[in-house]
Amino acid sequence: MYIKNLVLKNFRNYGEEKFEFSSGLNVLFGKNAQGKTNCAEAVFYLCTGTSPRTRREKQLIRSGEQVANISCTCQGRYGEVEISARITESGREVKINGNKITRNADLMGNVFAVFFSPQELRLIQDGPDERRRFLNLSISQLSRSYFVALSRYNKILEQRNNLLKSRDLDTVYDTLPVWDAQLCKYGAVVASSRADYVEKLAPLAAEAHAYLTDGQEELVVCPEKKYKGGAEELEKRLFDELSNNYDRDIRLGYTASGPHRDDLDIIINGADAKNFASQGQTRTAALAIKLAEVNVFKQACGDYPVLILDDVMSELDLPRRKKLVGRTDGLQTIITCTHAERVLYGKEVNKIMIEGGAVRR
Repeated sequence: MYIKNLVLKNFRNYGEEKFEFSSGLNVLFGKNAQGKTNCAEAVFYLCTGTSPRTRREKQLIRSGEQVANISCTCQGRYGEVEISARITESGREVKINGNKITRNADLMGNVFAVFFSPQELRLIQDGPDERRRFLNLSISQLSRSYFVALSRYNKILEQRNNLLKSRDLDTVYDTLPVWDAQLCKYGAVVASSRADYVEKLAPLAAEAHAYLTDGQEELVVCPEKKYKGGAEELEKRLFDELSNNYDRDIRLGYTASGPHRDDLDIIINGADAKNFASQGQTRTAALAIKLAEVNVFKQACGDYPVLILDDVMSELDLPRRKKLVGRTDGLQTIITCTHAERVLYGKEVNKIMIEGGAVRR
């Protein structure tokens, strides 16, 4: 899988620009605040329908403009495909090969992408929301059924939480089992899919981490054990868990248990990474997990995703920069940095210099 070209119009700080990418290593370089990250963001957005930097899509539109248009041609999972997005302040319109799609699920899986930037340290440093977000986006690219189940779970969860705030307790107690039957059906799919995914991810993350640290540190990634098991078993367990906690949830006014509350354990050398890892350890562990994600995609579909590394090289010492670049063989990689020579190391590279929201040719 790889992106052949990218066209931006009124996206972030770009007026109108076109990028040509190679199927190997691509380096976007230039001074800070010129638009390198914006280009990388656009690639990931077209692959996943999601920005890694903001949830407010109107922020993607260039200041003073009403509409942003972005498009790319890529060699995807099912052959060559053209993806375009028209973004306005009121919403967006996404097309695949000229045909409008109405669900983000239809975009997922055409071209896989993995994005890493210094902000991805949140995966380890922040709360469970960030780790669930990582799992949701990664698994959704691999499985449309997961994306659909997650969307339906979240909608039903919202309705259940609204019900829990009602003061008509008779209606609450009578209605909760109806919502819970559906909630647990989709929740079981979400929980079991996450457990299966982490089972594949964990050994790959441990291997990548050992590679980056020359075997000096050990990384362990594992899910919470209470949601392990098959979908049918989990559905019953979730239903019993909710049923036994009606009084608690009514008192709190929200659903206090379920897959929307689970977490990942990330352990470095036997200690919880969130509480005890140094900044360097955190960075290396997060990068190892992202490199593992690359290989999960490769194992699942037989092809590598597009790997996007935004401003990572400045945060790594020379040996780890070389090790990281060594892992890019055989897959399209888009790297942003201030100096291209930092990442060359004798490799054939497509260098693109960006200055003031434009390619300097």
